[in-house]
Amino acid sequence: MSKISSQEILYYIDAILKYSNYGKAAKSLYISQPYLTQVIKRVENELNCELITRNKLPYRLTEQGKIYYQYLTSLENNYAKLLREISDVSDIDKTVIKIGVLPSLGTYLLPLFLPDFLTLHPDCRIELLESLPEKNEKLTQNNELDFWIGQNSRNISPNLNSVSWGRHRYRAVIPRCSDLYQEDRAVISEGSIDMSKILCQKLVLTSKGSAIRKQIDQLLNLYKVEPRIIMESTEINTILKLATGNLGITFIPESVYVKESPSEYNLYQIPIDELSLDYFIAYHNERKLSNIDHDLINAFLIHGQNNSDLGE
Repeated sequence: MSKISSQEILYYIDAILKYSNYGKAAKSLYISQPYLTQVIKRVENELNCELITRNKLPYRLTEQGKIYYQYLTSLENNYAKLLREISDVSDIDKTVIKIGVLPSLGTYLLPLFLPDFLTLHPDCRIELLESLPEKNEKLTQNNELDFWIGQNSRNISPNLNSVSWGRHRYRAVIPRCSDLYQEDRAVISEGSIDMSKILCQKLVLTSKGSAIRKQIDQLLNLYKVEPRIIMESTEINTILKLATGNLGITFIPESVYVKESPSEYNLYQIPIDELSLDYFIAYHNERKLSNIDHDLINAFLIHGQNNSDLGE
């Protein structure tokens, strides 16, 4: 089967059926039309059938497509059921908090505040679901997750409450292989490089589905740039090391520590109106917060207020 997750393929099929147009569907997903076409074609080749009728509008699932769609839906439902069943047999003497987070973001954020929180509440058990933001948001809306940790709170559903660290900047890491690299300069002045020129360079980016990648895709669409993506990774530290290793330009939140090395790469602070993010913790607006819930949120916020020390 395809290496793309069942949830992603469901999103792709839903978008195609909604718009009856691959170009509009791809734009709504912040992916390229050729990539979307390639994914659907790859799945159709693997299943040896056509999934979507394209010869008339609106697009519809074929009979084989309906079977496949039902199969994908059952996978997601069974996984949610598995999580509930595991929770049901958990130690009843312990408070269990279920948190959803993108793997690359969890690697960075969770160690900053969870150890302090669990020191305060040693009998509390944390269950993590490391998945795409769309899935974490949906599960939080369905009360299958207690909290969702992510980036860019302005994009989340209105039936979720969120608490944010506030607005953060990005920096571009510009290695020697780029013609924008400036010899022996550690930091390039903010606003001195056109964003369109940066986007036209060789890029090393986080994978589709991450909040950072969605923002970069929006910029690519805004500036009408066809990107030259050399490599993708789910881990932000991986793309940072690849960029500083002279593979291509990448974009890193300012809260992630990057050592200055002017002989190898420049750091360029991107104007905050061009690109910014906020880290948030979200929960359903009908959820009645317990004292432990408040302590978790406070632990998250305390590290946000002290973000100048992050990554060091």
